[in-house]
Amino acid sequence: MTDLHVLKVFCGPDGRGGNQLGVVRDGASIPGREARQALAAGLGFSETVFIDDAERGDVDIYTPGVRLLFAGHPLVGVARLLGSTVLRPPAGEVPARRDGDAVWIRGRAEWAAGRRTERYASAAEVDALPAPPAGEGWLYAWAWQDEAAGTVRARAFPRRGDGVAEDEATGAAAMVLTHELGRPLRVRQGAASEILTRPHPDGTIEVGGRVLPSSVRSLGTVRR
Repeated sequence: MTDLHVLKVFCGPDGRGGNQLGVVRDGASIPGREARQALAAGLGFSETVFIDDAERGDVDIYTPGVRLLFAGHPLVGVARLLGSTVLRPPAGEVPARRDGDAVWIRGRAEWAAGRRTERYASAAEVDALPAPPAGEGWLYAWAWQDEAAGTVRARAFPRRGDGVAEDEATGAAAMVLTHELGRPLRVRQGAASEILTRPHPDGTIEVGGRVLPSSVRSLGTVRR
């Protein structure tokens, strides 16, 4: 029976929050995009990852409705699980490293195209938004919590019609915002999650945070 590893990615300093991630470590046990998409839809996590080659870092990422070329919290989670220094999603080679209790990956904002950011006047306005707000398309709602310190309050709404009304922690969207603002950020997202970002002179952006194991379950009995 194939196992599913469930991690919490981008947990807050107190261990709360974090976006749940499903990881099928034996990706070969679920061959083909159709079968993988069906499993991701059934699990209902914001993303599920299939590891096709742990040594090379080859990974395949799915939301409940679509396959992704790149995603932040899945790659941070897999880097922690495998202890990898490089991952290879379809978008390209992604360096990974660990620094204290944080795991970091490094990619490009263009890999996260389609995630629109919208600034609000205050963190309270972001907190007051319904999940999801009216409208279509990916929305990353944010406001400065402490601009001098680079602290942002954010919430993420995929608005894909796949059952994920709000994404608890989204590294790819935080990467886009970091690219737009051109500075390191500490993002407070969702209920209690924290995402750290760092832009680099070559145009790449690092995204990092804490990862906690949740459980290992049989795919025959898994429930979200």
